[in-house]
Amino acid sequence: MADSFSINEEMSGRRKFLVAATSVAGGIAGAAIATPFLLSMMPSERAKAAGAPVEVDISKLEPGMLLMVEWRGKVVWILNRTPDMLESLVKVEGQLADPNSDKKQQPDYAKNRTRSIKPEIFVAEGICTHLGCSPVFRKDVAPADLGPDWLGGFFCPCHGSKFDLAGRVYKSVPAPTNMVVPPHAYLSDSRLLIGSESEGSA
Repeated sequence: MADSFSINEEMSGRRKFLVAATSVAGGIAGAAIATPFLLSMMPSERAKAAGAPVEVDISKLEPGMLLMVEWRGKVVWILNRTPDMLESLVKVEGQLADPNSDKKQQPDYAKNRTRSIKPEIFVAEGICTHLGCSPVFRKDVAPADLGPDWLGGFFCPCHGSKFDLAGRVYKSVPAPTNMVVPPHAYLSDSRLLIGSESEGSA
């Protein structure tokens, strides 16, 4: 009886192993089939390098939040500015090198105080215009390291350049120009297209 029990136990163990092995193999095969379909729905590396537009869902972008996406191998920021943030844009203008965005760092439809199509949504390449470092989002007001007049914005830790919440550069910092606003357009209230050459629309 003991031998019969051992044989049955061994056969049961083999069956479990075969079922598990078959499931794993099936899962791998399914993934191998699904992957080309998933990849076919994504922009190719060549398309990304050529600057294919990137569609972004901004429906969950809360006020005060910053979303980062990639376009043309660069990080692009999408900031949902609060009413207080928008008010700060007026207050800091005397400290800015190019408050009216006279230098061509944005499409014509973003040459305004907010440097945007919709006042609350700011879109910019997250790159310092000095040596290409990536600034950090500092929305805190008057931190000790940025001075008592700081009302929030972007700070580049590489060489100390500062930008306001519209990406406008402060005076007397290494960065020579405002941050770049890429071409963009709204497909709907919740869908943003970055890299579109057509004029933006609300």
